[in-house]
Amino acid sequence: MIEITSTPVILIAILGTIGVALPIISISRKERGSSSFYGAITFGALLASIGYVVYQIFSENILPGAVFSEDVLVDDTFGSLFAIAMLIVAMMTTVGSFNYMRNKPHTAVYFSLILLSTIGMVLIAYSTDLIMLLIAWELMSIPTYVLAGFIKKDPMSNEAALKYFLFGALASAIIIYGISIVYGITGSTNIGEVIQGFAALDSDMMPLALLAVAMFIAGFGFKMGLVPFHMWLPDAYEGSPPTIATLLAAGTKKAGFAAAIRVIVMGTIALNLEWTFALGIIAVMTMTVGNVAAIMQKNLARMLAYSSIGHAGYILIGLSIAPFSSIGLQGSLFHILNHAVMKGAAFIAVAGIVSTLAIANIEKLKGLGRKMPITSLGLVISLLALAGVPPLNGFWSKLILFGAAIDAGPVAAWAPWLAIAGVLNSALSLAYYGWIIRKMYFEGETEKRVKEPKSIIAVMIFSIIFIVAIGVYPDPIIQFTESAVPSLSMAISP
Repeated sequence: MIEITSTPVILIAILGTIGVALPIISISRKERGSSSFYGAITFGALLASIGYVVYQIFSENILPGAVFSEDVLVDDTFGSLFAIAMLIVAMMTTVGSFNYMRNKPHTAVYFSLILLSTIGMVLIAYSTDLIMLLIAWELMSIPTYVLAGFIKKDPMSNEAALKYFLFGALASAIIIYGISIVYGITGSTNIGEVIQGFAALDSDMMPLALLAVAMFIAGFGFKMGLVPFHMWLPDAYEGSPPTIATLLAAGTKKAGFAAAIRVIVMGTIALNLEWTFALGIIAVMTMTVGNVAAIMQKNLARMLAYSSIGHAGYILIGLSIAPFSSIGLQGSLFHILNHAVMKGAAFIAVAGIVSTLAIANIEKLKGLGRKMPITSLGLVISLLALAGVPPLNGFWSKLILFGAAIDAGPVAAWAPWLAIAGVLNSALSLAYYGWIIRKMYFEGETEKRVKEPKSIIAVMIFSIIFIVAIGVYPDPIIQFTESAVPSLSMAISP
């Protein structure tokens, strides 16, 4: 039975209560209330949630690693790491929305949907049962379909929501198909029992098990933005409100990786699959396609979308070498946490630029460093961190990922090539990041400063402190990610 004091249950209670209460408050106030009013309540719920998770970690009330139990939810370090990352993204989205949602209708519903989607993301992180995982997946996805098309009068927002919904529904159907196959051959939907069942399968049933794993890779791959499942992502990020693009790129993508690591990585190891090389190829394709396509983009949000695809490839390096190196998975977890803040800061900066100057084309960013100095600084720091420039946090997670790939060379001769591809792609990303920086600081000398939204400034200051602080002193986060690495022995907790 799930304990009512467990972390995921407490988070559901906090976020769910406020999420349901906001529309009721709005009705009772007859839609009176600014975006700051509803946003502040939402921010308080998210801050309380992340505070509780951190308290549980320091109190050592959670289980180390990624645990498989008989419950549908488990209170472990792995889930807590993803919960922290996704709650931080939700907080950044909420604060960034203070200004973006000003004078727009239905703000209470907007913030309520953010909270409900966050519940789904958190539940995915803690799920140890495929049915619970599917429920959490839909709870995360359905609110974001609405949020992507929240600006109903904007045709691009409507198009983004439609594409996102269609591909999301297809991904869900594929995942359900995988779950049905798994239940048919193992008689269980508990992830731990499924893994044990996979390990004991007869050779006659192996093709079905392979098909199930393939279904999970495809289904979760849509949300993670892996090539060739990335087609929807740039259009959805470009057309969605910039603040919601933050939630999609930095939040729901991480939930996809949480599900993938629990299900796919453990399942492939149980089946003794030689799919590591295939995952490595997907990693190289993903990072290369993402970075090459990003260079050709003129829209800032679209460029960041392709950059996000590239980073999915970096994270996949750790998953592909998981059977050979636990450090690889540690690097993936570290980069997931870093990417949540780096990419979140970049998209919130875009939200500030769009709401203040009504521009998104990179060519029109000339002199932005003079117009919006704090927003520009936050954007530059996040871009340099995404590129892996020291001494910022992205440098360390990439260093661990690429170093693990090189160390796996004696066991997998192809693994060092992943590191080479990663380094080359990181260098390539500096081309389009540098292009943006040049536009902001070395062109448009006559531009004058404009008033920057205070909410955007707050997010930028937080992001800069986070990125620089972890870059200068990464040891606590490295130790945290080390304690969250799943046990490859796949032992089931009692």
